[in-house]
Parts: sequence; C-alpha cells; structure tokens
Amino acid sequence: MTQNIEIEFKNMLTKAEYERILSEFNIVENQIITQENFYFDTPAFALKKAKSALRIRKIGMNYMMTLKQPREIGLLETNQVLTSEEASEATNKGRLPNGQIKQLIEQIHIPFASIEYFGSLITNRVEFPYKDGILVLDHSLYLQKEDYEMEYEVVNYQEGLKNFQTLLEQFGIPERRTENKVHRFYNQKYRQSKTF
Repeated sequence: MTQNIEIEFKNMLTKAEYERILSEFNIVENQIITQENFYFDTPAFALKKAKSALRIRKIGMNYMMTLKQPREIGLLETNQVLTSEEASEATNKGRLPNGQIKQLIEQIHIPFASIEYFGSLITNRVEFPYKDGILVLDHSLYLQKEDYEMEYEVVNYQEGLKNFQTLLEQFGIPERRTENKVHRFYNQKYRQSKTF
C-alpha cells in the first residue's frame, strides 16, 4: 500500500491539438501505452458525493486499485496492488479485496459491500518529463465516446500552474473546464441511461 498527494492540471484537447502536441514533442507510436480503468461506486454514487473515486487500473498484466480523496491542494491517492484474481473478482463478481482502501472507505461511512462495478475506460497514454513535472497526453475511449486530454503532474502547485498556462499559450489552446476521467465516464453513463 502506498500513498501520495497528486497535484495536476488538466485540459481537454481537440483531436487536432492532441496530434499537434504529439508531433511537436516527437512522440512515436511505441511510446504510447494502453491502460484500462475499471470504475466502482455505490448505486447512489456515495463516493462521487464524497468527492472521491475508486478504480482498478490494468497496465499489461499488472493491476492497481486506487482510492482518490480530496485534500486542500490536490488529491490523496491510496494505492493497493492486486492480483489478477482479485481484479477479476471485483469486476466479474463485485467482490472488492480487503485492505487499507476498504478501511479508508468505511472511515467515511460508506459500506464497502455496497460498492459495485460500473464499467471501464480505455486510455492510450504517453507521459514524459516536462520542466519540473510530467506531461501526460491521453486518448480515452468509453461508452461509445472518445476524448483527448492533457495533464500536467507536479509537486509545486504555483510553479506547475505557471508552466501549464505557458504551455497552453504556446500551442494556442484555450483553457477548458476539464472534469476528471471518472466524472466524464459517469456523466456519459448517466446520459446514456436517459436515452433508453
């Protein structure tokens, strides 16, 4: 189990902007990795209401369960390594493994047994050092939708904000209100449920 504070800036991109940034930074196809996020919440979205999110991420044959919780600046990420069997139990049978994440969720008065698997999102991602942080470019596919996003992960909020805004200006990209992936996933799921 590991914990860290995540400070990141996000901005949605058009496909053309995404491709231009890839080209400008000389990113080639084999640098892009595919990961799959499996999202969980209660039927009443109790984690979302607590401004938290729970996912299992698969990269290659490795699985990591992550709980994100709000902090004054950034998010507290708690990570728990899972076996493929534990990940399969969670997505196929709705049984999440015990551990630190279960304890943290129950501390905010959400019964762990009430959490259900909601679905998955596939991201084609490249990340690389940029100034004093890590620049991340994502192409995500979920629920018959796709989108493009840039994230900038930093340690120093003020310095990171300045670098991120300068980068957007350099590429002529307007600042766009950007929700995190789990919120975009849930919003799309909600929109689809209203069309049936």
